[in-house]
Amino acid sequence: MSPLDSLDVLAARVPDGAFVALPPDNSLCPVALVRALIRRGVRDLRLLGVPISGFATDLLIGAGCVSSLTTSAVTLGEAGLAPRFTAAMKAGTLHLTDATCPAVHSALQAAEKGVPFMPLRGMIGTDLLPQRPDWKAIDNPFADAPDPIVLVPALVPDIALIHAAMADRHGNVWVGRRRELGTIAHAARATLVTAERIVEGNLMEDERLAPGVISSLYVSAVAVAARGAWPLGLLDLYPADAAHLDAYAKAARTEEGFRAYLAEHVLGPLPKAAE
Repeated sequence: MSPLDSLDVLAARVPDGAFVALPPDNSLCPVALVRALIRRGVRDLRLLGVPISGFATDLLIGAGCVSSLTTSAVTLGEAGLAPRFTAAMKAGTLHLTDATCPAVHSALQAAEKGVPFMPLRGMIGTDLLPQRPDWKAIDNPFADAPDPIVLVPALVPDIALIHAAMADRHGNVWVGRRRELGTIAHAARATLVTAERIVEGNLMEDERLAPGVISSLYVSAVAVAARGAWPLGLLDLYPADAAHLDAYAKAARTEEGFRAYLAEHVLGPLPKAAE
């Protein structure tokens, strides 16, 4: 493990045009790192929502950082629609590849296992299957009677971005029960992690914590970012800032409102709640 990096160093490791996996709002989303990416001026990202997308994705889209998005849904939850995503779709400036939650997870599991595809049921007869020529419906070769099943090709992100509750100096990061983040890290070519804090010792040697740890074998770099998920919540450490998310949803309905939000909370000094 190299010495701990800064947010800006991590952001510099994400090249323009990268295929980037982001966890959803309720699962350790690295908002502080997303802000750093916007400040860096990254462009043409191909985002993968694992399995859905929310606040961080909306920020990146509004800031002009995203050219395409693969996801099962885009929402701000109780705060309503994701306004900059909605505006981009109406303007035709964003290419969207529709998916389902099981399909996204299965595609990442295929990459994790090093196989070209994963069989999956549930899409047969839906209107989504004809829109996805990369998903192949075949007959189950082991069945004695006709038994269609869909093959979903592996998805290999260039980079996975994760926010963790804690990390150690060996590069191990603790994500608790959010094991889908382990799948993202295993599937991606590189994983960049922000962490609330650094703990001494080796998380992999603690029998109580090890089941919730992503090994340093799958972690490329770590930066400390206290309250790095804000205004989203982080496990039982702090709740989502519902008032801030509501205010964002209202401001970002217009381009002018979004630019004002960006200037105050992303491009300007760090928000007080995130310091």
